[in-house]
Amino acid sequence: MAKEIERKFLVNSEEYKNKKINSQKIKQGYFASGVRVRTSLDGNHGRGFITFKSPKEGMTRTEFEYEVPYIEAKEILEDLCDGPIIKKNRHIVMFDNNKWEVDEFLGDNDGLVVAEIEIPNEEYKFKIPDWIGAEVTHEKKYYNSDLTETPYNKW
Repeated sequence: MAKEIERKFLVNSEEYKNKKINSQKIKQGYFASGVRVRTSLDGNHGRGFITFKSPKEGMTRTEFEYEVPYIEAKEILEDLCDGPIIKKNRHIVMFDNNKWEVDEFLGDNDGLVVAEIEIPNEEYKFKIPDWIGAEVTHEKKYYNSDLTETPYNKW
């Protein structure tokens, strides 16, 4: 069984932009509870994914992710997803041998910038970069699925 353990933080400065090693344009939506479809565009290269996630228990949840053809993922986003589509730019930043994913949200969530780090276990110790602010791992309103229902601009 696949497990995802991640911690989520607000970002307090744009310093991460000077350290990013890659960026992608991401669109994602939901067509059933816990089922996400996502496209990512890295330059001219597009990829599609369908992900199944259980509800969170602490920082851990079951996750299964499958790559699907980009064109099919786009069709699912356009034709089957409920509610608004999340749009964001994702920047990959390496810090102290750990990969951070920094999401700059767009559209109705413009202005929200969140960083996530996936960790091997809940006790894993890691250094936090200076550009990281408050931890929001346990705050449901920061989950992407919740941002489709109550976007950042309505808080």
